[in-house]
Amino acid sequence: MRSVFSTTVVTALAVPALLVGALPAHADDAVPPREMSIVGGERLGKPGTQVSLQPGAPKLPKGVTARSWVVADAETGEILAAHNAHWRLAPASTLKMLFAEILLPKYEKDFEYTVQPEDLAGMGAGSSAVGIKEDHSYTVHDLWNGVFLRSGNDAVHVLAAINGGMAKTAREMNDRARELGAEDTHVVSPDGYDADGQTSSAYDLTLIARAGMQNPDFRAYAATVSAKFPGGFDKKGKRERFAIETTNRLMRGDYAGDRLAPYKGLAGIKNGFTSNAGYTFTGIAQRGDRKLLVTVMHPDRDREDSHRNDVYKQTAKLFDWGFAAAEKVRPVGELVPPVSERERLEGGEEGKAGGTPGTAIGGEQVAAGRPSGTDGVGTPLALTGASLALLAVLGYVVHRRWPQPAGVSRPPRTPAAAPKDPTGPKAPTDPTSPKASTAPPAPKAPAGASRTGARSPSPAPAARRRLRLPWGR
Repeated sequence: MRSVFSTTVVTALAVPALLVGALPAHADDAVPPREMSIVGGERLGKPGTQVSLQPGAPKLPKGVTARSWVVADAETGEILAAHNAHWRLAPASTLKMLFAEILLPKYEKDFEYTVQPEDLAGMGAGSSAVGIKEDHSYTVHDLWNGVFLRSGNDAVHVLAAINGGMAKTAREMNDRARELGAEDTHVVSPDGYDADGQTSSAYDLTLIARAGMQNPDFRAYAATVSAKFPGGFDKKGKRERFAIETTNRLMRGDYAGDRLAPYKGLAGIKNGFTSNAGYTFTGIAQRGDRKLLVTVMHPDRDREDSHRNDVYKQTAKLFDWGFAAAEKVRPVGELVPPVSERERLEGGEEGKAGGTPGTAIGGEQVAAGRPSGTDGVGTPLALTGASLALLAVLGYVVHRRWPQPAGVSRPPRTPAAAPKDPTGPKAPTDPTSPKASTAPPAPKAPAGASRTGARSPSPAPAARRRLRLPWGR
């Protein structure tokens, strides 16, 4: 018997992909649209605040002025409360979470690349930058520190050049958004810089953050507060390095002006700001055994008492409420698993995966997108060691790992090789039709890339379905 899952949910998720080029941007509208996506639950498509308080539940906090927000359980995917969850708004640099989610698995940390002038072309005026210099080499590890800590658009442009160009990277990000079920997301500029038609939603950003946290490298960079970044060369030809610090003020604190203390238990993930989007933020935190994801988009900037820390203070209020209310509310929706996982469940593996039929997705009773018990989709948060102690900030390190959910494919890391042209590196081109092979030789590095002591990447570990099993031994 064919489930309504394939006829209702898959269709509902696939059709918007055909219209993605015409997605409306509501960033300048003061009122949310009357009808929004119902991915994750029918109530999530309604404007206004959605919450189902049970006896003894605390009321939602006052003073949350954001146009859109979501509070979700990071393990189960249950959405505890939401406000205009699917309102398509400008995401600013929170879009870099999707950029990292697709590119982090591709290139090893010691992959080294020499920046070409054209790699930094096209950066928007006033872009945030970490300080990358033309004709200087950087490792992928350096570049990711630039992305996560300084939100550097220059680091994004260089990583995109390694990946084949900004246009190719944007296409891959849009494809990945469709796979994750992030149907409100349309990428024009991979760095999150304002662009016509570029949108996401609080629901999508929360979904993307949850997917990113499956990757231990993503977790490590998200939890890093400070690092050393390569600069120029001194008179003796030695490479200098300078200190960089995260722009995430909820993680490091802000002691100038409107005082903001670090949020205890926070482990990242990404903040953003543009003149169009205002402030946006997605964070993840743990208190006891509870792990929550909170996304806040576009706090009201027209109030006389508005401040640059409003997005963080409102996030902290929603975290506090979520930890206090988690056992006293009924979920109003859920973070759906990737399309490939839902197709696997539809294929008759519900019993094997521990899924429970009857969960509402997109307003229909369908095969459960949120598995129960010990399935790998509802997985525990794992935080890697951050440099919080260096700043005397209260950090919360969790030693359990978050395994990759079944059905989510990851591309193998690309080992770099020395460029063939001894005269110097060339800028990478945008390959449009790569050829597949069942047993390829070691992939060729993009022009400008080099590495000493190259080694073959180990195969990606198989997804584990048990909740407490580690990512790797």
